[in-house]
Amino acid sequence: MTEAILLVGGKGTRLRPLTVNTPKPMVRAAGVPFLTHQLARARAAGVDHIVLATSYLAEVFEPHFGDGSALGLTIEYVTEDEPLGTGGAIRNVASRLHSAPDDPVLVFNGDILTGLDIRALVDTHERTGADVSLHLTKVTDPRAYGLVPTDGTGKVLAFLEKPQTPEEIVTDQINAGAYVFRRSVIDTIPAGRPVSVERETFPDLLSAGAHLQGMVDSTYWLDLGTPAAFVRGSADLVLGRAPSPAVPGRCGDRLILPTARVAPDAKLTGGTVVGEGASVAEGARVSGSTILPGAVIEPGAVITDSLIGTRAHIGERSILTGTVIGDGAIIGPDNELRDGIRVWCDARIPAGAVRFSSDQ
Repeated sequence: MTEAILLVGGKGTRLRPLTVNTPKPMVRAAGVPFLTHQLARARAAGVDHIVLATSYLAEVFEPHFGDGSALGLTIEYVTEDEPLGTGGAIRNVASRLHSAPDDPVLVFNGDILTGLDIRALVDTHERTGADVSLHLTKVTDPRAYGLVPTDGTGKVLAFLEKPQTPEEIVTDQINAGAYVFRRSVIDTIPAGRPVSVERETFPDLLSAGAHLQGMVDSTYWLDLGTPAAFVRGSADLVLGRAPSPAVPGRCGDRLILPTARVAPDAKLTGGTVVGEGASVAEGARVSGSTILPGAVIEPGAVITDSLIGTRAHIGERSILTGTVIGDGAIIGPDNELRDGIRVWCDARIPAGAVRFSSDQ
């Protein structure tokens, strides 16, 4: 296997304000754009040619990755004029593939952090002679996902979108967002219009009698679609819970990037990342959080499970838990921001303006 398609065109609306200025796959996780981890894992599995299917903020990708040679890859870029969905995006890049009709082509969704054994998925595809093979994983609560029941040999029986009643939950296996296509199958996807592989391509192939094979791999898997999940994924990469050859340093409790400044008595734990040019002042405590480049954490601030945007400023003694602070935002001293709050880019919160406890 030498080729892969990476679907990186989504707007990342669930991740805003992180994605106001940055496409979702380029938001930094463990010190580098998340896409870097996917590219590095694909290369380690034997892929050498990757086509990026871009759309939202498409101009950001090529200046960063170039031709891919720094990662040992050949990277090409195809931009959709209008969003085409997962299937439409795959079809739209077909002309850039070099594979023969029966060769395998790997397809990744650009927002999944996984420890998938990529070679094992390809081997399963080739051993079973499948038209498409899917990575499946098991989840405790499958209601937010598409279910994929299989028979005893792993052959896919159906695709069931987001079940809501107990009767509809016939399996705990879900579509985990990585596929191997027989190259000729990609050409059967309708061109020039939006197509969903989950809702249209896969069910139609199944109805037509195609062989769709599932492979359950229950190693690490996380959909990074929400801010809380993205922060957790970055911390798990730093802690070594999620595998990636692209983490720029040793795995451990913290990752401090070059040119970052951290006071000797500041405490960084739980897979915290401090980006280039960022500063964490004396007495600050940061746990399980991502501090993006150029951000400033003032003395005595306490930050837990949060993401602090590029050039954002967190004032003295402010307490942030489960929050997302947009690029350039300023949080004044003595504020308390709790789970789920999102402060937009360049917003300003005055000193002591938001509190959950008494001002005494």
